[in-house]
Amino acid sequence: MGENPVVKWVFFVLANCLAFSIGFSADVESTKKTYIVQMDKSAMPESFSDHAEWFSSTVKSVAYKNDEDRIIYSYQTAFHGVAARLSEEEAERLEQEDGVMAIFPETKYELHTTRSPLFLGLEPADSTSIWSQKVADYDVIVGVLDTGIWPESASFNDTGMTPVPAHWKGACETGRGFQKHHCNRKIVGARVFYRGYEAATGKINEQNEYKSPRDQDGHGTHTAATVAGSPVHGANLLGYAYGTARGMSTGARIAVYKVCWSGGCFSSDILSAVDRAVADGVNVLSISLGGGVSSYHRDSLSIATFGAMEMGVFVSCSAGNGGPDPVSLTNVSPWITTVGASTLDRDFPATVKLGTGRTITGVSLYKGRRALLPNKQYPVVYMGSNSSNSSSLCLEGTLNPTTVAGKIVICDRGISPRVQKGQVVKDAGGIGVILANTAANGEELVADCHLLPAVAVGEIEGKEIKQYASTSPKATASLALLGTRVGIKPSPVVAAFSSRGPNFLTLEILKPDIVAPGVNILAAWSGETGPSSLPADHRRVKFNILSGTSMSCPHVSGIAALLKARHPEWSPAAIKSALMTTAYVHDNTHNPLKDASSYEPSSPYDHGAGHINPVKNCHQCWASCFKLPRCCFTIQRCSH
Repeated sequence: MGENPVVKWVFFVLANCLAFSIGFSADVESTKKTYIVQMDKSAMPESFSDHAEWFSSTVKSVAYKNDEDRIIYSYQTAFHGVAARLSEEEAERLEQEDGVMAIFPETKYELHTTRSPLFLGLEPADSTSIWSQKVADYDVIVGVLDTGIWPESASFNDTGMTPVPAHWKGACETGRGFQKHHCNRKIVGARVFYRGYEAATGKINEQNEYKSPRDQDGHGTHTAATVAGSPVHGANLLGYAYGTARGMSTGARIAVYKVCWSGGCFSSDILSAVDRAVADGVNVLSISLGGGVSSYHRDSLSIATFGAMEMGVFVSCSAGNGGPDPVSLTNVSPWITTVGASTLDRDFPATVKLGTGRTITGVSLYKGRRALLPNKQYPVVYMGSNSSNSSSLCLEGTLNPTTVAGKIVICDRGISPRVQKGQVVKDAGGIGVILANTAANGEELVADCHLLPAVAVGEIEGKEIKQYASTSPKATASLALLGTRVGIKPSPVVAAFSSRGPNFLTLEILKPDIVAPGVNILAAWSGETGPSSLPADHRRVKFNILSGTSMSCPHVSGIAALLKARHPEWSPAAIKSALMTTAYVHDNTHNPLKDASSYEPSSPYDHGAGHINPVKNCHQCWASCFKLPRCCFTIQRCSH
């Protein structure tokens, strides 16, 4: 008996539909991404008992497959909604659902990378100082969103501190290398956020990275210590910057929110950390990272920090390291205090003496066994022709060992990290580095802890050295490292790398708000990573010197904590106003602040309201009131 052709046809159609369905489902599965869903809290139907249940139900209603929980995070304090894994089609459908206000795709953020308390007038911290340590300081808790913390650092010693404030609701999460005892009266809380990161990049390799609040990178330890580190006498980096290291607010507590991992920082994790920190009871949030710029209502961090501000939390963020290009800012929301970077009056001078007898001044933080004799001339070579190429930039694999072995190599800045250029030279057999600025860096000098003798020089001097090396077949040079110098003039100077305004989202709102020390800052460091952060660097130090708006941001966060301790009733806007209206715009030579990229006077698009000035007081304000009207705004807030 033959098969029924109708049955065969129906079977064929069903089989194809099933195959299409399976294929479509697999395609949806493979293209899922993380989206942040903002919900209208007030729109929850009465049929739901809580918001988390409603959020989950709304997401499930658009999911093609319901065999797994799509929710990564639920946000219910500074932001309302969820982070969920969705296909593009599912996200589009979800956006049409009742109660859904907006949907944002996951965004990747990057980290923006002891002299300062004295430079800012916060020492001596005696009983006559308005900032002398008081019990009130202990009530303030600063949440630091970063790479975690190295709890053994002396900067987090809690000796003499009172019990943790009763209003604190945070927790001390544990994991590899981090246990309950690592929290104390200084580090009052520690949490980790990695679900968004793992959803985007895959599982964290726990053998290579701490899936706990412990800081492997060092960046988070450095920023936390700058905010509120306890005083540590004899702090230094390989003998450089020797002295007492301390945070801006030594009595404040630190709450750690680890949101950054080896592959970056993701917005869903950052958003969860902000939401959790506000619920935990932080008074200040310090966020030294940034991504791109979106409209305020399309930026999840902008919305979350608005929610934090509404609940009385002051938020300080780094401006970014995209300077000196204009309109290079990140974190431009009006309710955020956006911080640019400036120099201190401390430097680490070094010299390059050419075979012609000409001596050029630069900077260096090198100290090691590979030291060069300061009075001996060594062959010097430049692999370019006064214009950058892969060899002149000393990128990996571009240097010929036959050409550079036994010589000092001139490397142009750009593309690769400065310390990595030194590693490339060392691997090729070079004995030293002269790191030359290009037009993008101008005359600004940033010191680095290289793995071989290295001196950084400005653009003008760099061109002179390159010209000499390119035209003289027997060019020679010597490098001399001169240690630490203080009292440098002029200072402060706006850092060339510090991101610039205007804020193109709202041109009439000044950004950055303020500048603070962010060049060559000494603070605590991770015991897991060398000072250069290179895998080949096996040196271990307790303190490191870094530059970036990542370093300037915690200065402002710590000073905001001091203000909050003295005036617990002040709103975030009042604190921001006090910081901006007491800022100064002249350096220690009584001339207008300069821009390191051009050495011309900087503008408000470079320095905002000016350089932070925590010791501005009532008497100065009263005396200057008619000459400096901006001072008058702070008089009513003065406490003495």
